[in-house]
Amino acid sequence: MPRRACRRAPAAGFGDSPSSHQHLNHPTSGPSENALQVGAGNVEFRLGEVEYLPVADNTADVVLSNCVINLVPDKEQVFREAFRVLKPGGRLAISDVVNSAPLPAELQSDSALLCGWVSGAAPVDRIEAWLVRAGFVDVRVTPQPESRELIKTWAPGRGMENFVISAAVEGRKPA
Repeated sequence: MPRRACRRAPAAGFGDSPSSHQHLNHPTSGPSENALQVGAGNVEFRLGEVEYLPVADNTADVVLSNCVINLVPDKEQVFREAFRVLKPGGRLAISDVVNSAPLPAELQSDSALLCGWVSGAAPVDRIEAWLVRAGFVDVRVTPQPESRELIKTWAPGRGMENFVISAAVEGRKPA
């Protein structure tokens, strides 16, 4: 039954540049082709920014994201925007990188680490506060300790696994 419900509900993916939009909608490669191969004709891809989603208010059942928000300067705006587009009762389900300890100044200012998901990570308590201010309930930010092994490989020898960790970020828009 959930498979049928999912097939009926529209879904959208987003890219933030013309080249990513071309990739998303390429007729023979990329996510658009993948969606067609699995029979997901309800999927469309749109050019947009995560801080200003090209989606009408109260239209989405779920907002999903995978390691994008830590790259955005105005993370609180992302959560306000997710709340705006969700239907009452809609859910936020994100996997992202969060701070587990403050980054030393030399790591925070390293541009390679900013592009590599590290220096843009926010602490768990700040993310929880942003979600609550946006209006979400049932807020949870759950660090995933098993991610430390992978994080070690991002900047070998620099101890990244001591400062950031992958986390599941969840919330619900009240019904």
